[in-house]
Amino acid sequence: MEQRKTEIHYFKQYNKNTTFWLLHITGWVFIWLFYWIVYYPNAWTNYILAIGLFTDRAFGFMTSLGMRYFYRHLLFKYRSFGTLALAAILTSIVGTTVWFWGDFALTGLYRGFERLMPLLKLRTYVGRNFSQFFTLVTWSAFYFVIKLWIEWNEQKKRTEEANALAQSAQLQMLRYQLNPHFLFNALNSIRALVEEDKKAAKMMITELAEFLRYSLVSKSFSDVPLSEELDAIRHYLTIQKRRFEEKLEVEYRIEPSAEDFPVLSFLIHPLVENAVKYGMKTSAMPLKICIEARVREKRLFLQVNNSGHWVEPLAENTCGTGTGLTNVRRRLENVFPGRHRLSVITEDKTVKMILEIEGDEKSAD
Repeated sequence: MEQRKTEIHYFKQYNKNTTFWLLHITGWVFIWLFYWIVYYPNAWTNYILAIGLFTDRAFGFMTSLGMRYFYRHLLFKYRSFGTLALAAILTSIVGTTVWFWGDFALTGLYRGFERLMPLLKLRTYVGRNFSQFFTLVTWSAFYFVIKLWIEWNEQKKRTEEANALAQSAQLQMLRYQLNPHFLFNALNSIRALVEEDKKAAKMMITELAEFLRYSLVSKSFSDVPLSEELDAIRHYLTIQKRRFEEKLEVEYRIEPSAEDFPVLSFLIHPLVENAVKYGMKTSAMPLKICIEARVREKRLFLQVNNSGHWVEPLAENTCGTGTGLTNVRRRLENVFPGRHRLSVITEDKTVKMILEIEGDEKSAD
């Protein structure tokens, strides 16, 4: 694992360095050609002038490399605009001085220093240094902008990955923390059936196994057809029906067009579980549960109705943590931000949990 992390870090660093060198070399070649064509058109036939121009740009190239290593250390500590702007100006002044005198010394060696004396005249010196200073300040601005943009994109990607991992962990907790009362009661019901009706006991074991299989191997987030989610709910309610017998009545009103609509796995189960759990406490018997689903204009409308009264999460005298609906809302917000609505309506001794999800272009009509 550590070796894998090292390889990934090296690959990212390699990509950064490759991008830098590509932009750095391309930029200085462009500056060199620009000055050559615009300011020194005769350099095409004057090789001494061409060499001098190349030497001048080469010193600028090397100076900016030194500035890069300083900026990398600076960006590690500071991010404020004022600090970076001041650092760019001061560093460019130092870089301009190094650039000018380094080029002056090297050019003087092969052309003779007496021929370079006009460069030391105040007006010429200031003009040349300002040109070099402007070049380095512009280079610094591009360096900071590109560097910060790359880091912003990397941070954004890390945030997205962290959110994805958090969602995955949340779903895993949801899967591994199935209501222990449900499993306890299901197993007790199976034990009671073993002696009374072995065939029914086997069927109940099969339903429980299928429900647990889905809870453990279903996909993490989206692209789970509603039909698969409903199959798991049917297994769950079949077990509850076997347990409560005539005290529970279940009805499904699922339009065929809704079965292929992509939803989050294990999303609807908490709604149905709440309907059974609180409906058994507040409803006249038999508890009636109805699950409806339809698609209109690429929007899924799913409704879980139960007879009885609404019980506020974490209200007094209620068992459970009240986190079921909270987790549903969080997962919806993470995967369908601005494209969903979950509401609860109570009327005529009936509780309706209504979920609306706006699909994308791939969703069924």
